[in-house]
Amino acid sequence: MSDEKELLDILYCPVCQGDFEKDEDWLACRECKRRYPIRDGIYVLLADEAVMPDEETMIATEPES
Repeated sequence: MSDEKELLDILYCPVCQGDFEKDEDWLACRECKRRYPIRDGIYVLLADEAVMPDEETMIATEPES
């Protein structure tokens, strides 16, 4: 078993305590669907840093100032 798999087995969402699955540069909660960034190989599991799927769409479509 890989170290990353073992780590994902013990980590949980700080908001709903759901399990994670890795999705490119994100950890996605299987329960509440929040996505937490992975920056330089570090999992950023702060509720303030989490993005909901609908927020990602809003961020991607907002006009730049």
